[in-house]
Amino acid sequence: MLVVSAHSADFVWRAGGAIALHKQNGYRAKVVCLSFGERGESAKLWRKGEMTLEKVKAARREEAERSAEILGAEVEFFDLGDYPLRVPDEALMRLVDVYRELQPAFVLSHSQKDPYNFDHPLAMHVAQEARIIAQAEGHNPGQKVVGAPAVYAFEPHQTEQCDWVPNTFLDITEVWETKRRAIECMAGQEHLWDYYTRVALQRGVQAKRNIGITATRDIKYAEGYMRVTPSVTGDLA
Repeated sequence: MLVVSAHSADFVWRAGGAIALHKQNGYRAKVVCLSFGERGESAKLWRKGEMTLEKVKAARREEAERSAEILGAEVEFFDLGDYPLRVPDEALMRLVDVYRELQPAFVLSHSQKDPYNFDHPLAMHVAQEARIIAQAEGHNPGQKVVGAPAVYAFEPHQTEQCDWVPNTFLDITEVWETKRRAIECMAGQEHLWDYYTRVALQRGVQAKRNIGITATRDIKYAEGYMRVTPSVTGDLA
């Protein structure tokens, strides 16, 4: 599985459960952080005073590395900067190389719209563009091309404003404590710890409702996803 995260904490809040669960189930999990979120998503660190951009980036790197280790993911930092995030062709092709090497079964990234954070939809755009290039036979001929990994948009902070509607719920109850430990590594955004705990509980209620009230499966925590690519199936049950 591949997670393309605009900033170094996004993958934890929004896909930490998916990473921990799939790692537990034998998947290789890779996270690409396009930036550290050093300018726009590190307010608590900047308020300490005596801070520099490099110090903030180092702190955010350490947080992300500890979180990824807890979740069982490899993490790669592109260090492209944030607010604004800009992705040059060199970085795009680097992501294509990640696709070719990893051969992911599915990809997780941001909502395709976010009026509060333009870095987020750019990350999703780049994730999809790199996926298409990685499928092209003529790109670096001789390499194994990528198939058609499913693409999912994980949950944005304000769903209604982002035109994000969940059509997939992932039960993360059995790995919730792992995700919570990873969340607590993100000291630079402590104000979001309980927020995303409430989100997981809310999605758990909705997931339970969508399997039917007579189901015996006990779902307490879930993550919501909006599948971007179509499903192809031989059975609609």
